[in-house]
Amino acid sequence: MSHKAGFVSIIGKPNAGKSTLMNALVGEKMSIITPKAQTTRHRIMGIVNDEDHQIIFSDTPGVIKPNYSLQESMMNSVQGSLIDADVILFVTDIHERFDESDVIERLHKTNSPVAVLINKIDKSSEEEVRSKIAFWQEKLNPDAVFAVSALLNHGVAGIMEYIKEKLPIHPPYYEKDELTDKSLRFFVSEMIREKIFKLYDKEIPYSTEVIVTSYKEEENITRIAGEIIVERDSQKNILIGKAGSMIKKVGTYARQDIEEFIGQKVFLELFVKVIPDWRRKKNYLKKFGYDD
Repeated sequence: MSHKAGFVSIIGKPNAGKSTLMNALVGEKMSIITPKAQTTRHRIMGIVNDEDHQIIFSDTPGVIKPNYSLQESMMNSVQGSLIDADVILFVTDIHERFDESDVIERLHKTNSPVAVLINKIDKSSEEEVRSKIAFWQEKLNPDAVFAVSALLNHGVAGIMEYIKEKLPIHPPYYEKDELTDKSLRFFVSEMIREKIFKLYDKEIPYSTEVIVTSYKEEENITRIAGEIIVERDSQKNILIGKAGSMIKKVGTYARQDIEEFIGQKVFLELFVKVIPDWRRKKNYLKKFGYDD
């Protein structure tokens, strides 16, 4: 049998469960997951290999109407993932209303097979599931429709079989032992950012960027320094907390995750820096890795 390889793009609105699905399909925690919308900012690739297949998954930012430069960059990465996709997984929450006609239009125009994944069916009735399947078959006429619960891993095996069937015959794009195209530093910064999303409310998580400024591996410990970028002094004060209590909490929780991820003791130092309106400034977005 010939080897198959290809790119699979996971798209959908914020909070539809794309990152949870990506992690379930890859079997590794590639994308950060929080109850807040717009957690994913970059297009993150996770690679699944077996003897006869290489599947390169892309988890993309949630589809929104952009209000500033960072969101424009996020939507460009969604568009880019549609262009080079061999298979498109369109994830929709069973209870969401989807009236973004521009997305539907793009999916109608693509030559790649599109599968609709109706997610979070554990929170619905059989009747709702049947009704939603009929709705998407009429609205999009996709190649396939799956009713799934990414959180409970329900229906994931069926999606994998579908993808393997649809992949083109092609040699591997990456080495067979590779899991992702992202660096270790990227995942460390995402783990720190995840803790900010979980511990803070309102605009703080969305105004924050995390940069790993130093990563030194020693024999018994890895020493990491990171900068948390915010837009205003008031955000810096909230982030640090009274007598540094909140930033200490972020560091403790992030360090535990990083230690588990790299399998070694970690010393983590975090600093907070103010860059006014960085989300609207293209030079900073480029510096922070959003120019892709």
